[in-house]
Parts: sequence; C-alpha cells; structure tokens
Amino acid sequence: MASNSSLICFSLCFLFLFHGTFAQIFEHQQVWQRLQQQQQHRALRSRTECRIERLNAQEPTRRFESEAGVTEFWDHTQEQFECAGVQAVRHEIRRNGLLLPYYSNTPQLIYIIQGSGVHSTVFPGCAETFETESPQSRRGERGERGERGEAGQRFNDRHQKVRRFRAGDILALPAGVTHWTYNDGEEPIISVSLIDTSNQANQLDLTFRKFFLAGNPQRGVQQQMLGRQQEEAGLGRRGEQERGGNILSGFDAQLLSDAFNVDPEIIRRLQEQAPERGVIVRAENLRFLRPEESEEQQQQQWQQGRRGGSWPLNGLEETLCTMKLRENIGHPTRADVYNPRGGRISTVNGLTLPVLNFLQLSAERGTLYRNAIVAPHWNMNAHAVIYIIRGSGRIQVVGNAGRSVFDDEVRQGQLLVVPQNFALVKRAGEQGLEYITFKTNDNAMTSPLAGRLSAIRAMPEEVLMNSYQISRQEAKSLKYNRDELNVFGPGAKSGRQQYA
Repeated sequence: MASNSSLICFSLCFLFLFHGTFAQIFEHQQVWQRLQQQQQHRALRSRTECRIERLNAQEPTRRFESEAGVTEFWDHTQEQFECAGVQAVRHEIRRNGLLLPYYSNTPQLIYIIQGSGVHSTVFPGCAETFETESPQSRRGERGERGERGEAGQRFNDRHQKVRRFRAGDILALPAGVTHWTYNDGEEPIISVSLIDTSNQANQLDLTFRKFFLAGNPQRGVQQQMLGRQQEEAGLGRRGEQERGGNILSGFDAQLLSDAFNVDPEIIRRLQEQAPERGVIVRAENLRFLRPEESEEQQQQQWQQGRRGGSWPLNGLEETLCTMKLRENIGHPTRADVYNPRGGRISTVNGLTLPVLNFLQLSAERGTLYRNAIVAPHWNMNAHAVIYIIRGSGRIQVVGNAGRSVFDDEVRQGQLLVVPQNFALVKRAGEQGLEYITFKTNDNAMTSPLAGRLSAIRAMPEEVLMNSYQISRQEAKSLKYNRDELNVFGPGAKSGRQQYA
C-alpha cells in the first residue's frame, strides 16, 4: 500500500513538473516568435528616414468625387509621413453608397467618425456561413445559367458574414483581403483610415496600392495610390495609369469567360464600366442578410468581455474565419482613463482586439473638456498619427535635441504625425477637443512626464534636486502637485497637497 501511494505521489509530481515545463517551453516559443515578428517589423520600418526638423498639421491635399461619395488623400510625400511609414485616407460614403470591393497591400485601421452601415471582409477559404433565399426561388423560376435543377427548385445566395458598424467603431482590415462597405443609414458615413505601408505584411515597396475588383476607378485616384515613384517613371507607365480600371480589366476576356464558365459578354461588362462613377457608387436597396445588433447588446457583450481586465485569448476569436474585426472605443462607458474635470481616453490594442496582434497596430480615442490637458508624454514603441475629430486645441511636440518641432493650434479635420519617442502635450480649446490616435504597434506604450505613475514622480527627490538644481520643496511640488492620471483638469493646481 505504501509502495502504491509513493508511486502515485511520484506520478503526480512528474505530471506537475512535465506540465509546468511544457507550459514554460510553450511560453518561451511564443515570446521568441513575437521577438522575431518585431525584428522583421523594425527591419521594414528602418527603410524610412526620420530627419524631422519641423512638423506640420496637415489637411487632405487631394479630393476625388465619386457617384455616391468622396475620397480624400493626405500628401504621403511629406517628411513626417515618410518617417512613420504611413499614409492616411478619408472617405465620405453618402446614403445608399457602396465602396466597391477591393484589397490592398497594407493593413488598415479605420475609425468611423459619423454614420453607420455594413461591411464585409472576405477571407479566402472561409465558409459561406450566411445563406439567403434568392428572388428566383421565391417565384419558382429556374436559376441563372450554370445552375442545375428542375423548375421550382430553390437556389440560395451564400456569402461570408456581413458585419454592422456605427460611429465610434475601429475596424481592422488585414492586408490582401477583399473588403466592401455599404451605407444603409440616413446620414453620410465619414471615416478616416491609417495605411501602414511599413508593416511587415507589405512585402512590396512603401507605396499604398488598392486593387479594385469592380468598377473603373478615376485616373486621379489611381495615380494617388500608385505614388510619386510611379508618376515619375515615364510615358509607358503613365499610359497604364490613364487606362485605369479594375484588376479584371487587364485579363483576356475569353480566358476569364472560360475561368468563370460564363458568357463572354458578361466578362466585357465587368471590364468596361463607366469611369465617372468612381470608387463609391450608388446602390439602391441592396438585399442581403444583415446583422441586427442593438447598442445595448453590444455594450453587454463588451462588459462581459472586459470582466477580468481584458479579452482572454481562447483560441476561437483568433482563428482567421471567426476573428473579431471591430471594437467600439467611442462610447463613454468604454473609457480606460476618466477624469470628471478633464475628459476620458479609450484604447484598443492586441489585448482587447486580438486581430491587432497580426496587424501590429493600435489606437487611442480621446475626449478632452474645455482647457483640459493630456499629460506630457512620449510614445515608447510606436509612431503616433493624430486626427482631430472635433473641436480645437494646442499641441506641442519636442524632439531629442530639446527643440520644439511643432507648437500650434489644431482644428477639426487636421492630421499630425508624431514620431516615436518625441515628447508631446495636448491642451483642449474653449470648445473642447476630440481626437483619434493611430499607433504603429499592437501594444503601444506611453511614458508620462507629469501626474501619477509618471517618470518624474517615480524618481527620488534627491535625484530631482541635483538634476534640476532645485530645493527639496520644489522637488516635492514637481512630484505631487498633480495627482491625476494622464488627463488633467483645467487650473494651475489640483494636487492633494501644495508644497511650493
């Protein structure tokens, strides 16, 4: 009996040690893979140059009208965009407007400023989990050419999941997957997108390319996407730009007819579409199965997911076909930092939205009340791209030489790129300030200079006294006069105790 007990104890100890060792090995493998990904990411970003002497708040420089919307581009040849290896695009999709299906060579983060609608991201090889009854089957008619069956047989339309979005949502789009958007709401959809051309997913050059599956995009839009290098490449390439068209336009019509097993006339209609329609076309009364999810259900799901501190990696949400691609960071209850005197900040990263681990991107949504301040800080491991949603305010950015590279008022619609480690501070104007910040790391970290948990507060008084040649009382004042976290209310003093 004693021998059996000893054997059982030995077996349990062995299993415990083996389990612990296996868990450590698995954890180390994950860390090693993560380090390799980050090294590849840094290697691609090292192609860019950062010789920043002066930053500027930019507005879109090129605007292109489509049949049912507008596309606006920022000048990506500006030094600050080249430094960060990013580009930016703003879309306005009017009522019943359809942004034509396309894929791109870079991942994107899209923030929905206004409006609501539906979109779909088509992953190759994933199941068509949505099925709807076609009008022909309701009338008992024969299906389209190529379908078989007797009259009266039902032919259903199958497609991948269609997702609903609303104002305040962040949409994550991996590189190389087909995407389309439709406005089924009453007001225009306004969105701003970060294009991460330096991302490890892009194995081409640092030029943003959209590959449209439909339509005949305007020549100006094609030129903007092809970039400065292609525009300067010569007459032969300019001829290609002038022709434009979607990717089907470049194939032989008979070859595509055989590939799709359809009449060549259908292929010619796919290839020869009116260029004046642009990339956002009017599509009246689109009919497909749409998700109907109330705001209360979304908030309930978010609260359940946030319980315990973060969304757990459970092996289901991380699979390609079922991956979650949307997170709302605009709702007040979503705030990660809140100050009733100053405002709130919400963040989304690879912990709250696992797909961002693949995209290597994250975002921060800020709402500042009148004259509130975001603590002086720097981004430790990411470039920051700040877009002003509403209001106005002052932003100051300081480089490594201790000189200000930006100190100006910013207003609605402007965009500012802040390179990694450059220190910045924001102060809202009289009407407040709302902004969205895209960051080029899935776990972007900031280091504040003032307030609770700041670099200054974490240092001993003696270090501050000797570093700045100040008295002990002044050092205490520097450390403790601001007891808020990241978002400061207006006023000169708000600490628990005043030392100066």
